[in-house]
Amino acid sequence: MDSKVWFITGASRGFGRIWTEAALERGDKVAATARDVASLAEIKTRFGDAVLPLALDVTDAEQVRHAVGQAHAHFGRLDVILNNAGYSLFGTIEEGSEDEVRAMFDTNYFGTLRVIQAALPLLRQQGSGHILGVSSTLGLTTFPVIGSYCASKWAIEALHESLAQEVRSFGIKVTLIEPGAYATEFGSPQSLKRASAMEPYAALRQQVFGRLSTAKRGDPRATAAAVLELVDAPNPPLRLMLGNEGLPMMRGIYADRLATWEAWEAVSSAAQGDAR
Repeated sequence: MDSKVWFITGASRGFGRIWTEAALERGDKVAATARDVASLAEIKTRFGDAVLPLALDVTDAEQVRHAVGQAHAHFGRLDVILNNAGYSLFGTIEEGSEDEVRAMFDTNYFGTLRVIQAALPLLRQQGSGHILGVSSTLGLTTFPVIGSYCASKWAIEALHESLAQEVRSFGIKVTLIEPGAYATEFGSPQSLKRASAMEPYAALRQQVFGRLSTAKRGDPRATAAAVLELVDAPNPPLRLMLGNEGLPMMRGIYADRLATWEAWEAVSSAAQGDAR
């Protein structure tokens, strides 16, 4: 199988680091990006010319365009665009300020959008490519106290679902990666910001903290083989869950949603009015 050229955001740690190393270890080439390019020095030392370290803040539109163009010029093509950069905001809907929520969306959603828009002309021109967006099982359901983060992932889901329909005729594939709970650095200060706490939500916040702290977490390195299999698939899925807890959870959630819609079907249908 021919080697692939990847463009990966958030490559310095967590899933981004693991998937960057997995691609390089099997002989692919990677434009690895991070806000602090020094954090990629060890990867560069290990893999030499196979990796192109690039400083990238996905909230900077001009820097995004420059990095994507530089990666394409350096390697001659881009086969896989993997948008992994992002972080969470811990706080109830009332607690998160508008500025805090906007800043998170600027990275999680608009950062992804900027990279996609910068890469698409190049992918269309070459008539191929695979765009991977890192969502979450929280892009399909929600938990309290991280609702704004969930909202950003729901937006990522809609973005990629529409995109897949728009670019299929150009030979471009699109997949949403939906990890469950993993033992990554997701709770680190770089990956998790906290809104100012309000006393009325103290009990709920403690309950959610307890739930998160005791949750079973998968081995993030076990995800590498799945992601490599995904990009090698001739007909990859629009969505790929990572972990063994997501699908059972979704079965229950979607069964409940369908039951609710069906219970209210008469009311919904009556709201159609006279057909025109």
